[in-house]
Amino acid sequence: MNIHNVADYLLDRLAEIGIRHIFGLPGDFNLSFLDHVINHPIIEWVGCANELNAAYAADGYARVMPAAALLTTCGAGELSAINGIAGSYAEYLPVIHIIGTPTLHSQRMGELLHHSLADGDFSHFAHMAKEVTCAQTSLTAENAVAEIDRLLVAALYQQQPVYLQLPCDVAQAQIKSASGALTLAQPALSPLSLQAFIETAHEKLQSARKIALLADFLADRFGGREALNRWLPEANIPYSTLLMGKGLLNESHPMFIGTYAGAASEASVKECIEEADALIIVGVCFSDLITAGFSQNITPDKCIDIRPEQAWIGKTAFSQIPMAVAINALHKLCKTLQNQWQSTVTSRPYLALHEHTVLDQNTFWYHIQQFLRPDDMVIADVGTACFGAASLNLPAECSFIAQIHWASLGFSLPAAYGVQVAQPERRVILFIGDGAAQLSIQELGSMLRDDLKPIIFLLNNQGYTIERVIHGPQQRYNDIPIWDWATLPKVLGKDKSLLARCVTNEHQLQQVLTELENCGQLAFIEVILPKMDIPKLLNNVAKSIEDRNKAT
Repeated sequence: MNIHNVADYLLDRLAEIGIRHIFGLPGDFNLSFLDHVINHPIIEWVGCANELNAAYAADGYARVMPAAALLTTCGAGELSAINGIAGSYAEYLPVIHIIGTPTLHSQRMGELLHHSLADGDFSHFAHMAKEVTCAQTSLTAENAVAEIDRLLVAALYQQQPVYLQLPCDVAQAQIKSASGALTLAQPALSPLSLQAFIETAHEKLQSARKIALLADFLADRFGGREALNRWLPEANIPYSTLLMGKGLLNESHPMFIGTYAGAASEASVKECIEEADALIIVGVCFSDLITAGFSQNITPDKCIDIRPEQAWIGKTAFSQIPMAVAINALHKLCKTLQNQWQSTVTSRPYLALHEHTVLDQNTFWYHIQQFLRPDDMVIADVGTACFGAASLNLPAECSFIAQIHWASLGFSLPAAYGVQVAQPERRVILFIGDGAAQLSIQELGSMLRDDLKPIIFLLNNQGYTIERVIHGPQQRYNDIPIWDWATLPKVLGKDKSLLARCVTNEHQLQQVLTELENCGQLAFIEVILPKMDIPKLLNNVAKSIEDRNKAT
């Protein structure tokens, strides 16, 4: 048996599952725990500008690391973060939310403490958190070992946030724990179900002539990425991703056809996916923004649908088959069948430069395409940034992050902070609109404080352009205050070295992109774009949203 205090046991377990940083803010109910964080040999403290940004940063961190940790104080602090936690829940990110709470004695006495609702009941916030976390607990000295282990296992297995209340007196309590590694849960595998799946898949694929594959973000969350990228380079199968899964598969391979977006897809992509005799779909979630309002024309009867713990072929379900196992089974099966399938001549849409040299969306993204290089991390906020970036063909090993389902404006800048903290050696490139940036720009100060070096493109089109396209293009509710963006970084990072530029034409953009090749410091580039100029994909998506919002 080992003797620990609760704080150190929790931190050791976080380190064991691959967490190296904790994001958050100090508050009087978590300060004693924070002393343990500061003194921990592996985990580092990362202070953020506010709790919402800290939650976004943890979300970004969890997208490139096994999991993330977030620390807030109770009540005011945790409720400020709950929007970010909800986004992690909706998009399947394992964030361990630790909340410093009053002592157990104060809670039992029903004391009217600050950060509470002044009614002596300290359970309100746990009830709220239950809706956006997959497991919850309030630690005591007696339950700490079992409950900490239970919540970490749940977060990693379900790939969703968990909620852990840590009373400030419990953090210091001495506990005994058995030595040994955390036992992680594994998805069940039924050999009989797997064999039935293989036989049924063989029958469907053998009778088909045109095959295609479509993948999405759940393939990344539930262990399918590696298996897919072993299979597809040697398969004669055209493949695509939805926008949330962009970067999941190698976009430089000749069989990659582009991003699928339902009726808003390029014609060649739409034809290949929707006219396949058999369509393999892996980790796909057909939500509204990535399908232009559920406009996908995909018949379930022709699909082999691989989900996290089960597979479907048409209307038949095969349970207890982990995603990677199903992918590997199809990999072996396709080796024996692919020579009989119709050869597909793939083509993909490429950005073309217009004859004129106005700096518009098309011109901007054309030059960004040339600027990208392998292993870049591309992050885009929902809006013109995200739907413009959808047109990019990512180089090999290039990653892409966009919070498209939860779609919380301003997510991307703090998320980029979390990603850069996790992977400081990678080139992080952020695209964010001026409206989105006004929600979370404070975290630029944290980036400068920590000497991080992301490249940030601030797309200034004078307000909430995505909302203008959906409804009210001239309404003042879609306007925002006009900021002097080019000077703002110096305000947020006094005496810090950085590159700040404002570009208004194509020639200036080309010059800046040349400067950025060997920049070696944080770069903040304001790009002035026409107010109502929008990417083609966004125009189609916005039209579908407007039509659905008017539906009776």
